[in-house]
Amino acid sequence: MKNKTILLALLMAAGTASAQTSYQVPVSEKDEPMAQGKFQPTWESLVNYQTPEWFRNAKFGIWAHWGPQCVEGSGDWMARSLYIEGSNEYKYHVEHYGHPSEVGFKDIIPLFKAEKWDPDKLVAFYKEIGAQYFFALGNHHDNFDLWDSKYQPWNSQNMGPQRDILAGWAEAARKQGLPFGISFHADHAWTWYEPSQRYDRHGDKMGIPYDGKLTKADGKGKWWEGYDPQDLYAQNHPLSEGSWADGMIHRQWGWENGAYTPTQAYCTNFYNRTLDAINRYNPDLIYFDVTVLPFYPVSDAGMKIAAHFYNHNMATHKGKLEAVLFGKILSDEQKKAMVWDVERGAPNEIMEEPWQSCNCIGGWHYNTSIYEHNAYKSASDVVKLLVDIVSKNGNLLLSVPLRADGTFDEKEEVVLREFGAWMQVNKESIVDTRPWKKFGEGPIAEADIKINAQGFNDGAYTRATAQEIRFTQTDKYIYATALAWPKEGHTITIKSLAAGSPLHPSRIGRVELLGYDKVPFTRTAEGLTVTLPAHQVNGIAPVLRIRK
Repeated sequence: MKNKTILLALLMAAGTASAQTSYQVPVSEKDEPMAQGKFQPTWESLVNYQTPEWFRNAKFGIWAHWGPQCVEGSGDWMARSLYIEGSNEYKYHVEHYGHPSEVGFKDIIPLFKAEKWDPDKLVAFYKEIGAQYFFALGNHHDNFDLWDSKYQPWNSQNMGPQRDILAGWAEAARKQGLPFGISFHADHAWTWYEPSQRYDRHGDKMGIPYDGKLTKADGKGKWWEGYDPQDLYAQNHPLSEGSWADGMIHRQWGWENGAYTPTQAYCTNFYNRTLDAINRYNPDLIYFDVTVLPFYPVSDAGMKIAAHFYNHNMATHKGKLEAVLFGKILSDEQKKAMVWDVERGAPNEIMEEPWQSCNCIGGWHYNTSIYEHNAYKSASDVVKLLVDIVSKNGNLLLSVPLRADGTFDEKEEVVLREFGAWMQVNKESIVDTRPWKKFGEGPIAEADIKINAQGFNDGAYTRATAQEIRFTQTDKYIYATALAWPKEGHTITIKSLAAGSPLHPSRIGRVELLGYDKVPFTRTAEGLTVTLPAHQVNGIAPVLRIRK
């Protein structure tokens, strides 16, 4: 983002200040005191974090990015876009549900029933196809809490499914022995919902306000009587600078670029909700869809959540820190305090610190159009991303969109089963490995591929051919994966393992193709040339195991 430079300048100017007065909007700990322990809400303290070995070994997780925005099947951010006149989501909502001056997102929530949701079955399947950890959505930018929330009445226990969704996911993950993660996104509801303060500028409803400014008093006689829409929409504040420009929110994802400053009550509410979930469900991982940390640098909310999470985790793990916390667009210092997350992309180098790429086989929320147009990522695409990411010291967190009823569709199932079949045979080249001396070779590996804002360069990697080789290693083996099968012939040449290469000067005595057996090879000054069997052992990518 353009505001990264601004953020880092503010960070340098602020130093490692720990006092609440250093922040424009300090939160209150009256209702949810920050856990005390080794970590304080300062960068000086948080940089003592060490990524746990279990996460470095895990490499692959699955995420249920699932909530009431799946009801209409119009994709991610629909609860914002339905208030943007002329957008596809607006048109679909008006046609099928009503005009946003009369039927807003609050009225979609009761239609989120989760009637076919079976968390035990889903998580067991995710583990079967190779997941080493599992993530659930705690809340999205729509500000709806998917648990029996103490501080947000608009929650899944009170309405919609009338179930504690996080409790169900947490129990299912622990039955399967998978570390459990929760993602929190609701801090941005403040600016994200600002279009709900608008009105149509054309047509029969021109000038009639949408429902974003409704209050509790307006609910008399309605289904939501007794609930305050402002607890959901959080729009009892002036609009941010340039708010009517629909893309402005991206420039204002960091809070210091014209976003209207959130109040102490709003920041504290998010802080309280997040600590409530941490204390109840003891997550092993937390994901924030933010620049650095929630409300940073205008509030200490995110810093205090981080310190609380680490201290709470240590208290529940006999003094050992096993927690993983993710943030985006981090400085080198901040990457030592938490784990860097790259959305839909990857750096094109081995990173010193462990990191994660979050991606999705479709849209983040269920999108019927993606289903109808056969636009899901293929299993081959997912494998290419996974192998590339792991070669660079990263993990892949893959979102599998669920329909509002709590199920994935049959096209998604095909992708997942094909991916799972590949993982069943080749998982040893992924899980429990570390990067080799170089991550890979090939035209893409050698290209200067930039990260766009928080990521968004994954398309460069899914185009990879058999020329692209990626490496991982264990104590005994080097694994070399071609990101596709060769289209012509049955040989692969690995230049990095050429005779006399300083990367591997010792003798190579045996090369095996996982899922097959020993394969013949020659080693010359040009490279290690391996002859593959005429019949492909899988339909995605060959993995060579080379004894050190």
